[in-house]
Amino acid sequence: MNSLVCISKTPETTAKISFNDNNSQFDTEGVQFIMNPYDEWYALVRALEAKEQHGGEVTVINVGPASNDVVIRKALAIGADKAVRVDTEANDAFQVASEIANYAKTGNFDLIYLGKETIDYNGAELGAMIAELLDIAYISFASKMEVDGNVAKIERDIEGGIEVVEVQTPFVISAAKGLAEQRIPNMRGIMMAKRKPLEVVPSSSVQAKVSVKEYKLPEMKSGVKLVDPDNMDELVRLLSEEAKVI
Repeated sequence: MNSLVCISKTPETTAKISFNDNNSQFDTEGVQFIMNPYDEWYALVRALEAKEQHGGEVTVINVGPASNDVVIRKALAIGADKAVRVDTEANDAFQVASEIANYAKTGNFDLIYLGKETIDYNGAELGAMIAELLDIAYISFASKMEVDGNVAKIERDIEGGIEVVEVQTPFVISAAKGLAEQRIPNMRGIMMAKRKPLEVVPSSSVQAKVSVKEYKLPEMKSGVKLVDPDNMDELVRLLSEEAKVI
């Protein structure tokens, strides 16, 4: 079973976020970047589990500049067999999806994995776009998967319960919490990652369809207000006039 795992580089969760160029550009100065956790902890590890159970290869793909190679090498250290980087600065999800889909057409992939969303933009757009461009099925927010031959039974959380679906390969799957357990690369994996192939391919020159006009930081949260338990009138007033929840 050959798998293609889409990985993204995101700011570390505690990074201080700011913008420049009239709030049109994310300021990367002093920001530490990591592999998107949903891609790393769930999508990549589940692909490795499928390889261990059914054989095949795991290829990771990233769309971005050479500075992303550090993140890609970590995926190789965790266990991916090879890696591909599409050498371009992508500006929107459609551009990324198109580059990944164009590469996927050149291979024989049974499953295409990605995290349910990135922790910086939270768009959850990429999986559906890739599936549409490849004209294959898409299962989102998967929390459990069992594969039997070319048929997969997948569970996904929905409002008020769990949905169970069956789908034939090839398909695209976005990974949510529960699909796998995080793996930490060991020293052997880190050393082997240096010798594994990282192929750099040129962009297919897909044009972005969305441009960012402005970023805004959320308003600062106000301090906690403590209300005496005996003063219920004040509590009701605060909930009604300030919190506006009643």
